[in-house]
Amino acid sequence: MSTLPEATPHEPDREGSPQAEHAGEQWRPEPWPLPAMPREVAPDEALPPHDEPVGAHHEQVYIPEPPQMLEEAAGDERPMFGSFPAPEPPQPARIPNLGHLAVLLLLALLGLLVAGGLSQLALLYHFFGVQNTEQALTDIHYTLGSEAILYIVTLAASIGIFPLMWHKSLFAGLGWNAATARRLSPMLIGAAFVCFLLALVNGWLMPGPPDAPIDRMFRVPGAAWLLFAFGVTFAPFFEELVFRGFLLPALCTACDWAAEKFRGIPPPPLAADGQPQWSIPAMVTGAILTSLPFAGMHAAQTGYSVGPFVLLILVSLVLCAARLWTRSLASSVLVHASYNFMLFSLMLFGTGGFKHLENM
Repeated sequence: MSTLPEATPHEPDREGSPQAEHAGEQWRPEPWPLPAMPREVAPDEALPPHDEPVGAHHEQVYIPEPPQMLEEAAGDERPMFGSFPAPEPPQPARIPNLGHLAVLLLLALLGLLVAGGLSQLALLYHFFGVQNTEQALTDIHYTLGSEAILYIVTLAASIGIFPLMWHKSLFAGLGWNAATARRLSPMLIGAAFVCFLLALVNGWLMPGPPDAPIDRMFRVPGAAWLLFAFGVTFAPFFEELVFRGFLLPALCTACDWAAEKFRGIPPPPLAADGQPQWSIPAMVTGAILTSLPFAGMHAAQTGYSVGPFVLLILVSLVLCAARLWTRSLASSVLVHASYNFMLFSLMLFGTGGFKHLENM
């Protein structure tokens, strides 16, 4: 028989203990206190004093950092391997340039091949009664027809090629700006009248040869009206497209580019209309260099006479000034077409409606 006292489970040891007070209930352990979750403080809620720890209160108070402190902390960060210099902004693309002019010449060569092929095909079937190449060179239908085909093929190819290079339409890249030409049309027609007066003075001071090739073309029956229509539509439009649309801007850009490289300065930004901003020396040089081939292109029609050659240079300078001053290719086209119209109108009235061409 054991002498150890028997242990009575759940028996109170002494009075006043929790087990004695709840002798008849089953004992359960107290739940473990969960940590207080952070919360934002309402504007009107009092914060604990600075010397009293936050844990003295039964809730942990979350105080957000001020935005200014966050910005300062973010600004203190430094890249691990140092900073790299920012890339230089791309240079403005100035169009058209000499490279674009070279592309235009290649397209014109394509148009010339097409025009020559169609002319040979017309000779094969003796169109307009022409039997050989020599007759075709003096026949108004072949000369104007070949020139028109050359212009149309070159224009069609340019409309397809240059927008792929410029990311804008052909006429937007060339600065067509028809609205400017309409707004300034009275002044532009006045510039054409000045060119017309120059032609009258030039014909009086330095007359051309009496039997120039252009005069012989007018004497062919029906040729005068064809030349009239062609001279005020196709000719001014396509000639301005080549000389004042491509050649003049390309030469101005080349002059400024050479000056910038020599002086070591960056190019100026493009204007608001997307066209380059040329310097005055570049525009003067470009206008002179453009006028020389323009006059040379018409030299054969005037028998390489000095008087008409000088006149064409002066007229070309006026056309270049109209293009550069208004920044509109349509303006130079309007001046050119108006000038040709005045010349042809003088011939029309002087010959009684092209009936008395001997009076020219």
